[in-house]
Amino acid sequence: MTSTLIWIAVVLFAIGLYLSWTAGRLDRLHARIDAARAALDAQLLRRASVAQELATSGVLDPAASIVLYEAAHAARQAEEEQREVAESELSQALRAVFADAQQVEMVRAAPGGEDAANELAQAVRRVPMARRFHNDAVRAARALRRHRKVRWFRLAGHAPFPMAFEMDDEPPAALADRATA
Repeated sequence: MTSTLIWIAVVLFAIGLYLSWTAGRLDRLHARIDAARAALDAQLLRRASVAQELATSGVLDPAASIVLYEAAHAARQAEEEQREVAESELSQALRAVFADAQQVEMVRAAPGGEDAANELAQAVRRVPMARRFHNDAVRAARALRRHRKVRWFRLAGHAPFPMAFEMDDEPPAALADRATA
């Protein structure tokens, strides 16, 4: 009788240890999502700030400046529910303004334009990477949260279900070429 109770205790301890390890893993994934989201937010803010700065610099023609400024301003001021749409619109505005390499060359030719063009090129290159890291972390957490043991034992606690950040993040070809140069 005593050996049976010991075995039951060992099995229950092993199950508890496994569930604790799984809960810790899920917690680490949620922390990774938070860190990746903060990095994504920083890159999106950087891209919008550089675009807004470039739009107000007087280097671009007035129509392009207005389009770029309004899209960058909307992206910076967007509420969380509208953020993906606003950031996609900024990507579209960047592609419209910098559709050809001639516009980038005009920016580079202006005083301080070389640094501005390089900074914008780096910003538009880093946004897709940050979004990919965030969405990979979300995908991993979702996969773990779908397991029965996580649902049955409520190992996720009260953490909200992680959501991917979906947006149009394709950089303008002229800036993408510049980022790799």
